[in-house]
Amino acid sequence: MREFSVPATTEVGPDEAIPDMLTTNVAEHGDEVGLRRRVDGQWRDVTWKQFGDEVRGVAKGLVAAGVAAGDRVALQAKTRYEWTVFDFAIWTAGGVVVPIYETSSADQVAWILSDSGATAVVVERDEHAAAVESVRDQAPDLRSVHVIDDGAMEQLIASGADVPDSELDARRASLTADSTATLIYTSGTTGRPKGCELTHSNFLFEIGNGITLLDRFMSVQGSLLLFIPLAHVLARVLQVGAVKNRTVIGHTPDVKNLLEDLGDFQPTFVLAVPRVFEKVFNSAKAKAEGDGKGKIFDKAAQVAIDWSRAQDTGGPGLALRAQHTLFDKLVYGKLRAALGGRCLGAISGGAPLGERLGHFFRGIGVTVFEGYGLTETTAAASVNHDEALRIGTVGRPLPGVEFRIADDGEVLIRGGIVMRGYWKNEDATKEAIDSEGFFHTGDLGELDDDGFLTITGRKKEILVTAGGKNVAPAVLEDRLRAHRLVSQCIVVGDQRPFIGALITLDEEALPQWLESKGKPADQSVDQLREDPELEAEIDAAVKDANKAVSQAEAIKKFTILATDFTEDNGMLTPSLKLKRAVVMKEFGDEVEKLYAR
Repeated sequence: MREFSVPATTEVGPDEAIPDMLTTNVAEHGDEVGLRRRVDGQWRDVTWKQFGDEVRGVAKGLVAAGVAAGDRVALQAKTRYEWTVFDFAIWTAGGVVVPIYETSSADQVAWILSDSGATAVVVERDEHAAAVESVRDQAPDLRSVHVIDDGAMEQLIASGADVPDSELDARRASLTADSTATLIYTSGTTGRPKGCELTHSNFLFEIGNGITLLDRFMSVQGSLLLFIPLAHVLARVLQVGAVKNRTVIGHTPDVKNLLEDLGDFQPTFVLAVPRVFEKVFNSAKAKAEGDGKGKIFDKAAQVAIDWSRAQDTGGPGLALRAQHTLFDKLVYGKLRAALGGRCLGAISGGAPLGERLGHFFRGIGVTVFEGYGLTETTAAASVNHDEALRIGTVGRPLPGVEFRIADDGEVLIRGGIVMRGYWKNEDATKEAIDSEGFFHTGDLGELDDDGFLTITGRKKEILVTAGGKNVAPAVLEDRLRAHRLVSQCIVVGDQRPFIGALITLDEEALPQWLESKGKPADQSVDQLREDPELEAEIDAAVKDANKAVSQAEAIKKFTILATDFTEDNGMLTPSLKLKRAVVMKEFGDEVEKLYAR
């Protein structure tokens, strides 16, 4: 058993609560720009006072609509300005925010509304409102539905005009650090989602001890563009942290416009999942190859990686420094421009980024800080940062957080970030949090002598081959997904004679590949599955992934599927995690064929 902890740098007072930070910003920095909102295609500045006035106006409207202190209010929308207004308005009204992914099904919405006992729900559009109405009989506590696209903000501000300021003051007085701030339902790869009960103290402890590690980016001079769903705990924490640090916040609801929004907004810091960084790299490589500059790009990428690795071993030599300076002008500057030109760093979470890609981005001047955490730990429990960076790991514990590696390799976490428990589910809470206060993550990991954590797999996802070999599929899957032509994959082989894989193709990357090979552009994924050149390229990707594991763990056979794994077809969670049971059920025949050959 190994343990490592870092002393806390910040403690949370018993009467502190999240709305206090906005109150302070309005009172002391009211005329400063706090957010930027896209209106009619243009980014417009919003001062802290303007934002605070909207928050208080909406909070009064919620009070007038019957929301009482402690009531749960559900919030379902894309990542947009109004989400942040409603988030803070619900807290200002003394309520508990219950986020719902914008893509959630009616059944999922029904379960969350019913289990949380939500008395009000704010949804983005009429389609969401209709879904709520269709399951309203399963949500007996629900009294009001408010639709953002139908003017919910303006309507609530108008209807709450007669609610006195003293009522909001009383609502604030009802909050303590120990009050529940939010119920976040785990997206759930299996079974019913459980509501993680996070307190105001959980958020404030996370922000006070974690966001300070990112002060170079999350500062008054900085700006943050949010585009992953605000229903996800990590986006919420960074949103609240940005308010705490007075970092300018922007939102983009549609990642199809991400590159345009990055260029216009010019953030100093972004938050993304590894797939976004993989696509930035792969798109740049494909463009270079299309322009006949593939070899130059490959050389520039290798120089960036070598330069980054040299930072950890005494620094680059004269020749490497000269090459890095040359490619900074020819290649790296263009890549930074694609991220807006001012981006200095990024956070990656949700899955391993991969050491090579981590070194590449550091080498071009945009360090991607990998972290690790769960909804149950109020997002990050560990993170790499300027003062403690080890690419290929997920960093050291946040200040005030303790890691323990159990005898079976499971990562255990204790500290002020650990949730109170699962909402109305004592049995699940006792199973997850032991008598010493350690949360059992279900993830497998290793701690080095300096306290840096490496996640090696998922306890419940370990495959055991017929020969008795334990195999962690994540290692292989993460390597495979890094290839430009691979969208998703699942490694199989439990109780089988060898390890296999089902692989899906990235349809966005295929046109460039087809053009580079002189093939017809109208070929479908189904047709390409049998293409010898494409199969050879995927085979090379599999062989590269196999370098990370032993021969007994290596992928021996694979199948290219005609269907991708997506959130829409129910095979990925909203945070893009694989629903293994769903995939295995859907493609069971394909798995059988792997072992029948």
